[in-house]
Amino acid sequence: MQATALLERHRALGARLVEFAGWEMPVQYRGIIEEHRAVRQRAGVFDLSHMGELHVTGRAAGAALAYALATDPPSLAIGRAHYSMICAPDGGVIDDLIVYRLAEDHFLVVANAGNRAVVADELRARLAGFDAALDDASLRTSLVAIQGPRALKVLAPLTGVDLASLRYYAIAEGRVAGVPALVARTGYTGEDGFECFVAWDEGPAVFDALLSAGAPEEVQPVGLGARDTLRLEAGMPLYGNELGRDTTPFDAGLGRVVKFAKPGDFVGRAALAAAQERGRSKALVGLIVRGRGIARHGYPVHEPGAEAACGTVTSGTQSPTLGEPIAMAYVPPRAADAGTMLEVAIRETRVPAEVVALPFYRRPA
Repeated sequence: MQATALLERHRALGARLVEFAGWEMPVQYRGIIEEHRAVRQRAGVFDLSHMGELHVTGRAAGAALAYALATDPPSLAIGRAHYSMICAPDGGVIDDLIVYRLAEDHFLVVANAGNRAVVADELRARLAGFDAALDDASLRTSLVAIQGPRALKVLAPLTGVDLASLRYYAIAEGRVAGVPALVARTGYTGEDGFECFVAWDEGPAVFDALLSAGAPEEVQPVGLGARDTLRLEAGMPLYGNELGRDTTPFDAGLGRVVKFAKPGDFVGRAALAAAQERGRSKALVGLIVRGRGIARHGYPVHEPGAEAACGTVTSGTQSPTLGEPIAMAYVPPRAADAGTMLEVAIRETRVPAEVVALPFYRRPA
């Protein structure tokens, strides 16, 4: 397994470590529910250094990424970011990404840890013929995040970046705890927060500084377990669960990322246009379980009275914020309207579940 620069910090904090996407990562420190609530109520600090950081530079970097991805990176203003996807020629999702524009000819593409090598290889192949180059800086970059309603208050004294003026999905260059950093107002929790990209060896210092500055606010380190329950409450997809090669952006209700109006061709355009034209064969929905039990990944979903399953749960948990079992699932479009009653097979018992609009949780305005 690979290890981030913060591994010894996690051990010192008593984290329970697990293998995730080839990395030894903390799944929890004090407990998933406690860490989840810390982020919702105060703030939490995350080590996300297993993620992939891919820099694309060159005179035609924007045009190359417009061809390689479903979105239109050249439309980004410098210092802004957007959610994106890299799709296969058949329209299936290879990975979902965040694309940041750092300069006129410099973009940062952040990929999921388990897909970093695949995305890097795909981008290199798709950049061929463009005046653009890819630099995989993943193993030279530590990524430390602070998420939660008190994130700005904790981070502000540690940086010269004007956090209050930094818009959601924006990025700025500066320093954090004296360390050169890129600071982005992005996250995967449904809360306000910031992600700090620093040199690999500087990750521990930034992590320590955030925890120290956050101590008066009862800020906690947070592992992957609470990160998953937080993103599920926020209705955010996870690659390998809600997204994969067998799904298109339209299946996941994310067709908005596909920019057909951008100039030129892009990989998967024809297949995605056909998918949009024929409509979804499956739809991603939210479920609230109205009986006993938790709907877990892979559990079958049935229409009442039907013997055969009509869908599958992609993610599920007991929501610490809502206090009831929630899940996301793929079901036929006919069963996707809010208020529809379905059944989830939980330990061979069919339990009622109601289709609800996503997300399950929105942070207070």
